Amino acid sequence: MPASEAICSNFKLLAHHELGGFGGMGEGMAVQVAKDGRRIIWLAHESAPKNFTAVDVSDPCSPKMVVQTDLPQSFMRSNSLELTGDILAVAYQCQKVGQKPAGFELFDVSVPEKPKSIAFFDCSGPNSRGVHQLWFCDGEYVHMGAGAPDFKPTHPQDDQFYRCVDVRNPSKPVEVGRWWLPGTREGDNTPPPARHKAPALDRGNRAHNTNVYKQRPDRLYLAYIDAGMFIMDISDKANPKPIARWDNSPPYTGFTHTLVPLFERNLLIMTDESTADEAKDWPKLIWVLDGRDETNPVPIATCPLPPHETYAHRGGRFGAHNIFENTPSPHAWFSDQVIVGTFFNGGLRAYDISNPYQPKEAAVFVPEAPRGSPAGAIQLNDVFIDERAVVYTVDRFSGGLYILEMDF
Repeated sequence: MPASEAICSNFKLLAHHELGGFGGMGEGMAVQVAKDGRRIIWLAHESAPKNFTAVDVSDPCSPKMVVQTDLPQSFMRSNSLELTGDILAVAYQCQKVGQKPAGFELFDVSVPEKPKSIAFFDCSGPNSRGVHQLWFCDGEYVHMGAGAPDFKPTHPQDDQFYRCVDVRNPSKPVEVGRWWLPGTREGDNTPPPARHKAPALDRGNRAHNTNVYKQRPDRLYLAYIDAGMFIMDISDKANPKPIARWDNSPPYTGFTHTLVPLFERNLLIMTDESTADEAKDWPKLIWVLDGRDETNPVPIATCPLPPHETYAHRGGRFGAHNIFENTPSPHAWFSDQVIVGTFFNGGLRAYDISNPYQPKEAAVFVPEAPRGSPAGAIQLNDVFIDERAVVYTVDRFSGGLYILEMDF
């Protein structure tokens, strides 16, 4: 199938916005309803020169860009952002350790056209690249995968770990807790963890997504890249404790990206991330786990992959990445029956998991190759769904924002 050929089944494309020619987007998406009633989606960029962009999606068929901001340095990225009320938290990661600024910044976005900095939390240091991902959904704490100036990893790839920062006074963020995989810090009395046998697939034993939900504010659902996933007890935020771990790699090829609990159904949804072009790390999957005993999660199914022969050599990455995370926001959709996830050149896929042992594909959206994409194919990177069931997905390199509705 040519990379330019589009597929749309049970989704309907409402609009496409190239974001002023800066359509390379990251993994941060959040919806705000501003004081004047406008619905704004905030989007993080994959890399410099842009920091974040806001788009008015009050009419999802006619999106209008509201503001687009610049990063202060070309070696930075703001891959992740989250929003509570009118406060936006933005992650800053640098290309190399020691570079600055590295950390996260809080913005007052009560007037979306004029974001105002409230505070910057510095995570820079001789062994730190800053913050890759953050979670800020309760207005009180920023949970993040980050480095720190006082953390020296036993391996350079293991430089980011879980940190929890109290932002109840947003002008003075204060760290209240942290946890890392034993053996990944110099000075630990545990040996360093084993590396992947294929060096090209060694992405590190480090924190990625750090999800916390209002149903269980004492639990952290932590994805730890090549170390699998952890369920953590954070009832004492100063002393996080692991309750369970599940790691599928080996024999799979690592990079646990996202862990989402479905509380009422006692299920966990976990994604791998494809990080190698031409499907060299295939298969990268969306996993369904039985979570009835939170100390012993058990895999029971995977969502069916798009066909390898169709997408593996279509251009860029092919495989699972992120899913809609049931973000605990008044402006977010919720479902424990449908999973919606991005597959890079495999597009956007929705799955019916009403029978968790037999997930079924329910919808597909694969747009044509965006203009100017170095991959020569779509690379859908993230997805957010608002409470109107309007679906937003973004391209990693140049395609910008796609707005859809579900026809299923």
